[in-house]
Amino acid sequence: MKIAIAGTGYVGLVSAVVLAHVGHHVVCVDVDETKIEQLKKGICPIHEPDLPELMTENFCRLAFTTDYAAAYSDKDIIFIAVGTPEKVDGSANMSYVYAVAEQIAASVTRDCVVVVKSTVPIGTNEKVEQHLKKHLKRDVAIEVVSNPEFLSQGTAIKDMLHGSRIVVGTDSESARRVIASIYENLDQPVIFTDRRSAEMIKYASNDFLALKISYINEIANICEVLGANVVDVARGMGMDPRIGDKFLRAGIGYGGSCFPKDTKALHWLGNFHDQELKTVKAAIEVNENQKLRLIKKARKYYSSFEGITVAVLGLTFKPGTDDLREAPSLANIPILLDDGAKVKAYDPCGVENFKRKVSGDIVYCATPEETLRDADICFILTEWPEVMELQPNHFLTMRRPIILDGRNCYDPGLMGDYPLIYDSIGRTIISNLD
Repeated sequence: MKIAIAGTGYVGLVSAVVLAHVGHHVVCVDVDETKIEQLKKGICPIHEPDLPELMTENFCRLAFTTDYAAAYSDKDIIFIAVGTPEKVDGSANMSYVYAVAEQIAASVTRDCVVVVKSTVPIGTNEKVEQHLKKHLKRDVAIEVVSNPEFLSQGTAIKDMLHGSRIVVGTDSESARRVIASIYENLDQPVIFTDRRSAEMIKYASNDFLALKISYINEIANICEVLGANVVDVARGMGMDPRIGDKFLRAGIGYGGSCFPKDTKALHWLGNFHDQELKTVKAAIEVNENQKLRLIKKARKYYSSFEGITVAVLGLTFKPGTDDLREAPSLANIPILLDDGAKVKAYDPCGVENFKRKVSGDIVYCATPEETLRDADICFILTEWPEVMELQPNHFLTMRRPIILDGRNCYDPGLMGDYPLIYDSIGRTIISNLD
């Protein structure tokens, strides 16, 4: 089948490459001319494991353009995979989705299926269908299908090839057959629902995972007070199949492109319909507070950060990506700088993106070891493998080896024989400094 995909971000580009990999011919459309020129040369603009290699392997079935009219005109299926960023009030900005819908309506010359893959509020697919009909230039039939994505950055290729399920929202039997044929070579079940249910599955899934993270973080905080070990608590909880062990790792909160935006969007939508989602609201509030957990810990050791050298290990919101959206580094480092700290930072792939967002007295280091040298305190914000592999003696090159571990990277028992302070999340503090 001939497929067009609007948007070359994480969702659009990963979807395009995987669909090409299973045999489809795909043209990707984007307004960013620089990105399209990169893609035409075979340069992957996104840091995502296995994506560049798979793109190269299937380059013969991929095309990239800014010419939406040519791209959409004769396609069997058109995916909308553009961003729906958060507005100031927490609602989803749908302007890019509707702009693409207008372009499709102006360009299509034959019957086709439009698949909304962007994360959108419940009821959006119906509005997209109305928008298409309103702006349609030719006598063609367009069916609109909801097909939310469930990709995680860092494992997106695996998630699309071998995910837990594909959700398709449509009441049209012909559209079902079209979508089923697209995905028939992917190793996962296809679940068909109505469009509104498909839209809600996406929000409800992400918000539930965010709830689990915020819950275990609150448990971790009280574990510190009561002397319990949150790692053991989470392990004991996770063995119950009704709970499961996923998303029960305590830390300094969730970030990225999905959880923060989707929790706020669903909470806003509930309020709009006079149905406040109190659990979702609580998850949002807990997460915002948790991001600053290490700052609060650091105040126990330094009343002011003036003149203090802070080693920061990790800038991205999680390992395996260069994405900084809602990363704890964006909340913590400006506070440190504003209070007079000198920051030394390490991240294997997020530095250039961070430089575009935060300026100040920051020295970027090539290795974790270089970052630690002569520092007065260390903030661990991202559990990169290079950080996880550090040994206790590496921290002894610090002027004062005070380690604030926001990702519970190390076994506190291994730190007990060294002259340092190791203060993690939800576990007993190791304090061997005079």
